[in-house]
Amino acid sequence: MNYKEPSPYRALFTLPVIVSALGFFVDVYDMLIFSIVRLPSLQSLGLSEAEVSKVGGYILNWQQAGLVVGGILWGVLGDKKGRLSVLFGSIVTYSLANIACGFVEDTQTYALLRFVAGVGLSGEIGAAMTLVSEIVPAKIRSLGPTLVAGVGYLGAGAAYLTQEWFDWRTAYFVGGGMGLALLLLRISVFESGLFLKMKQAHVSRGNYFYFFTTWPQFVKYARCVAIGIPTWFIVGILATFANEFGKALGIAEPVSPGKCVMFIYFGLTAGDFISGPLSQWIQSRRKAIAYLMALSACFAGAFLYAGVGSLSSLYAICFFAGLCTGYIGLYLMMVAELYGTNLRATATTSVPSIVRGMVIPMTFAFQSFKPSFGVLGAAGVLGVVCYGLAFWALFKTEETFGKDLGFVE
Repeated sequence: MNYKEPSPYRALFTLPVIVSALGFFVDVYDMLIFSIVRLPSLQSLGLSEAEVSKVGGYILNWQQAGLVVGGILWGVLGDKKGRLSVLFGSIVTYSLANIACGFVEDTQTYALLRFVAGVGLSGEIGAAMTLVSEIVPAKIRSLGPTLVAGVGYLGAGAAYLTQEWFDWRTAYFVGGGMGLALLLLRISVFESGLFLKMKQAHVSRGNYFYFFTTWPQFVKYARCVAIGIPTWFIVGILATFANEFGKALGIAEPVSPGKCVMFIYFGLTAGDFISGPLSQWIQSRRKAIAYLMALSACFAGAFLYAGVGSLSSLYAICFFAGLCTGYIGLYLMMVAELYGTNLRATATTSVPSIVRGMVIPMTFAFQSFKPSFGVLGAAGVLGVVCYGLAFWALFKTEETFGKDLGFVE
């Protein structure tokens, strides 16, 4: 009787991959809900238009700071206690914080709750990408994390539509409720075999300070962060402050930042479904990311300087900018491949959180540049810096396509 080897593609439809994709969907929803409801929520708290811009940036920075803190915390726990412990703990934290956001009556409490939500949200993506990278066969590994990211980014559309259909407070309740419901599915998810094998070895696990023990290790980690910065330039600057760019461009109708976020994330969904197969086809992580990043820079430039005069054109550019920035799943898989099993969750969870935290200096820089360069010029200068750092880091980073992940640092 002839034995037929099971198709490796079956690994893409196992429960851990499906639940990771759904978890990332909820994570994206809850992470972006503030950017989407920023205007109506702050206006309902009695803030003026000028105050909405200033306080909105302040609250967003608190959320991003929480992402940095949580990224380090959950990353260390992921390597010390396991990938699943992070998936459970993080989702409880951000789900409860988002439900609480639906009851806020003042901006200080709002900022505090977004910080707590940020701490919880930072654990989802890194733990999910680490788990999926370790259980999907090497020959099709590119497809696992990109599938998770592609499904996950649809959460942005769900967040926008929920805000359109319901009050902004209800939008927070829906996000928190989805997260708690997801815990029921998580019960049946199994742990990564590579982690269980590594757990029996006598090696240091989850040592975040390892990344700073030597100059080469620090530079390697910094490069991983730099590659991801353009993704949050697109979302954290161009989309979040799209209402200001719309006025500077002379667009007659008011531009909705929430709708810009939605179109960008629809583009990210399509881009992540493309980036994985592209990497498989050209057998390279770096080249696939470089091609998409170059196109992303072009569309970011078009957003600011192509003389966009209508809402439909601006939203179309948002979609294509998102599509070309849709290499995030592939990028995080490359980060996972760069580090051994004893530090893989620490790196893959903390790196995207540090990237998200870079919105803080980017927001400060954007606000500081505006008096000298204007709204469009400030974003243009910032974009050149962000993309310049990312390209430099990418070209200096090791190619990881097909790399065996059964190693430790």
